[in-house]
Parts: sequence; C-alpha cells; structure tokens
Amino acid sequence: MMLWAYAAILAWSVAVPAPAAPAVSPMPRPEQVMAVPPGLRAQLQQQVIDGGDSDRARLDRLVVFLFQKSGLGMTYSADATSTVEQAYRTRQANCLTFTLLTVALARASGLQAYGQELDDIVAWRVDDNIIYGFNHVNAGLRIGRTRFTVDVARDLVMAHNPPEPVSDQRLLALYYSNRAAELLAGTTPAAAAPYMAMALQLAPRYAGAWANAGVMHLREGDPQAAERDYLKALALDPDNASALVNLVTLYRNNGDEARRAIYARRIEKIQARDPYFQFLQAEDDAKQGDYAGAVQHYRRAIRLYDGDPRFYLGVAHAYQQLGEARRARQALDRAAALRRGSAGVRN
Repeated sequence: MMLWAYAAILAWSVAVPAPAAPAVSPMPRPEQVMAVPPGLRAQLQQQVIDGGDSDRARLDRLVVFLFQKSGLGMTYSADATSTVEQAYRTRQANCLTFTLLTVALARASGLQAYGQELDDIVAWRVDDNIIYGFNHVNAGLRIGRTRFTVDVARDLVMAHNPPEPVSDQRLLALYYSNRAAELLAGTTPAAAAPYMAMALQLAPRYAGAWANAGVMHLREGDPQAAERDYLKALALDPDNASALVNLVTLYRNNGDEARRAIYARRIEKIQARDPYFQFLQAEDDAKQGDYAGAVQHYRRAIRLYDGDPRFYLGVAHAYQQLGEARRARQALDRAAALRRGSAGVRN
C-alpha cells in the first residue's frame, strides 16, 4: 500500500551523532519511473503478447504473468516503492509500484490501462514516533465498454467509494511523495527533499504531498514552513486528515491552544461522518471487552455506509459476545450477501 507520512513527530528525542548514511541511488527522472527494461519486455513478449487471441485473453495472461512464479511472481512489500525496472529486479512491490508495473506492461501489450486512486481507505501503523496513514492505488484497464481492475491488495483494502482514474503525472507524483516519506523515515532523511520537490512540481495541487512536505520540514526543524505546508494542503482539501492531525499536534507542541482547538473540532466533525473511523472505534472497544460500546460504533458505521461486510462481521461477533444470537445471525447473513455481491470482476 502507499506510504504517507501522516502525522507529525509525537515526541522529540535528544540529538545524538548519527552514523554515516548509506549511499542513495540517484533520483530517477520521471520518464525512467515507468520505463520497461529490455529483459522484461522480452519476457512479456514471449509470455503475454505472442499468445495472440483477444484483448481479454491477453489481459488474463498478463495477470498470470504478474502473479505466478512462471512469470514475474511479484510479492507484496509495503515499503517497496520503486521504478518498474527496480521491481523487475527485486520482484517486490507495494500497491503503487504494482500499479506502475501493471500499467506499463499492459500498455506494452497493446491494452488501454491507467492508474486509479482510492483516498478513503482504512490502514495505519505507528513506527519510530511517526504515525503512517495509507491511501491506495490500483490499475484500471478498459476493453471495449468493460472496465477491469488489477489490484495486489484487493482483499486487504476497506473503502466505500469506487476508485478514480488518475493521470500518469499524478501517479508519478505519488511515486516521488512515497519515496520522500520512505527516505524521511529511514537512514537517509536528507535525501527526501528532491523527491518531495519533484512530487510538488508534478502535482502542485496534490494536498497529500503538501502534508508530507510539512512533515519533512518539521523533521528538519522548521515548524513555520511545516505550518505553511499543512495550511496549503487544507486550502486544496479542507478535509485532509493528515494536515489536520499534524496541525493539531504542531499547535499543541507550541502552546497555541486556540488554534489547536479549532482544528481539533474540524477533525471531530470529519470523524463523526466517517464510517471507517467508527469501525476503528468499534474494533478498539471490542479489544477492550466493551462489546456494548462496540455494537454502538459498528451500527454507526453501518448507518453511514451499508456496503462493507466487515462491519457486519464485527457487529456479529460483538452480538455473540453479548449473547444476542438472533442479531448475530442476521448480521452474518448480511455480511455473506455483501460478499456474494462483490465477487468477481467489477466493471
């Protein structure tokens, strides 16, 4: 999945002399990111293109080629943001790299392909005093009037809005923003700056990149520049959760309680209408053994969005723990119906 620097540093640590940073490969130019190397092109020709037949048959062979060991045998790695050539060498990809690879190979196979973005998924982790949030991208293909999606993480993603097609320029901006976030959190944070600059050059109206730029500036010790970046992100997307969370943290740290309260209220309003925030609250309640509270949050999530079977599976478990067998069965039946409805290829 796509990595985002989502929240500001939660606690500053005492500076200590750092070891020498490892060498970082030169930043690839935009035209190099999706370039198909000769060896990969030859393998694609033999296993996908030379089979002839229809576009749909070629698409089926491409999917086999991507996933099966007889082809590339790609494996998923959350931090593997790389170019198509690098992915070919390592056989590892996160959702962004997998999308870049799929789009590039589909086009080389004579298919109409493009990137797609989902910006409302639920996924996060905490690591080294940074909270990471995630968006998700996948590859869309069109054959005649039928649209297909190739997604390396379809079973892991929770979202209630369909993916939106995005331009190659946007995909490339996501690549550079991702790499900046990875470098920032790794052993070579100074190498993040040119990647972030390229992301903003390619997509100056991309709110997520501005929020990531704010995290970078904060880690560089420039809270004023970070604040400007977060406010720019909110000017482009008033509901950008990353910028809002970071601003609240920034104002809390500098003692600006009035502004902290303003943006905290905005976060609360967004969370109140976000089914997946309610879902996360329900999951937390269930982990704490508060199944009555979990039921309330699951039901709020369902009222906001009735299309995710995981909401019903969660509330069914909570009902079971409360001894309400009939309601648990009803919820399980609804989850099964939703899963049947989502089976197969989505047009």
